[in-house]
Amino acid sequence: MNIVSLSAGCCLFATGPLTEPVGVVHYLIVGAILFTAGVVCMALKRNALGVLMGIELVLNGANLNFVAFSSPYLRGAGSATLGLDGQVIALFVILLAAAEAAVALAITLNFYNNHSTVDIDRADDLKG
Repeated sequence: MNIVSLSAGCCLFATGPLTEPVGVVHYLIVGAILFTAGVVCMALKRNALGVLMGIELVLNGANLNFVAFSSPYLRGAGSATLGLDGQVIALFVILLAAAEAAVALAITLNFYNNHSTVDIDRADDLKG
């Protein structure tokens, strides 16, 4: 009996596109999907909290791409850097997203207290 196949003809280890190791391209595809989902969410939602979730998806997609682009597979052989550029940028984006979420939620709660809704189409108080 071979380790790859049983006597009944069933394979233990299949070969194909789903058994390849996860590479940089896979991370970039997931990051692009997150970014696109965030843009669609921001464009279609009328609720302020839905728009905030879309912004967070866009930022997370960008973070994933930053980390993927700092992969050691994309650096040259003679690179003397640590390769933490993408991770450091992603950390700053996470800090920015936390501050943005806190300020945006405060504005949303204030708007809800004044108008009893979080519908962004009703936000026309500053119009003259």
